[in-house]
Amino acid sequence: MDTKRFDRAIETIVTRQHENHGIGTLGEKTVHAVVKLYMEPDEDYHETPIDNYVADIFREDRVFEIQTGSFQALRGKLADFLPQFEVTVVHPIPAEKTLCWVDPETGEIVERRRSNKHGTPQMIFRELYRIRPFLKDPHLNLVILMIDMEETKLLNGYGRNRKNHATKYDRLPLRLVEELTLTCPEDYRMLIPLELDRFTSVDFAKAVKIPKSEGTTAMQILYEMGVVERVDRTKKGYLYEVVE
Repeated sequence: MDTKRFDRAIETIVTRQHENHGIGTLGEKTVHAVVKLYMEPDEDYHETPIDNYVADIFREDRVFEIQTGSFQALRGKLADFLPQFEVTVVHPIPAEKTLCWVDPETGEIVERRRSNKHGTPQMIFRELYRIRPFLKDPHLNLVILMIDMEETKLLNGYGRNRKNHATKYDRLPLRLVEELTLTCPEDYRMLIPLELDRFTSVDFAKAVKIPKSEGTTAMQILYEMGVVERVDRTKKGYLYEVVE
């Protein structure tokens, strides 16, 4: 993790946006642009056509894909790239988030407050489920970036405060908090809290502060990858242990 390089990437992208009269004028969202510049400061290697796709970064037979949204969009690229190259998928997750509400007509900031929700690296499991067929490929790597962010929303929704179903305008990275790299199934053990011995998917979800349904998804992925094994079954579901 290089926080100074990350800060420089933020400064570069924000400066460009100001020169182009605002957020969004670069044709890509701010988080994506900052993370791409952080992962590869030399922009000669950005946006490289490969077959029928465009790789976010391509250098020395290595592909980097910055995925801020659903991993479903990666399936075609992974099927094409993995037989040819080493591929690293980089996924930013908000660690702490500040919400910034903006009047869409005046551009005035109406409200700014810190969200009481905090992100965790284990949130990646809900996206990993979408690319399950590729997870055991030895050419696939994952990088999780935990980033403090400011999320801008437009007050153009429904209800008295116009916040229901409001438009998410952009997210501005503020600080790189943590960087985790997963290159093989054994690395996934770092996503399992050390205090868990024999545990259910519900125990796991509670320990890492994700919804119960995502805990079930996480255990299914970890089981299929051979990271955990099922040692018993109770009324509450399977009991798991980390494979030594």
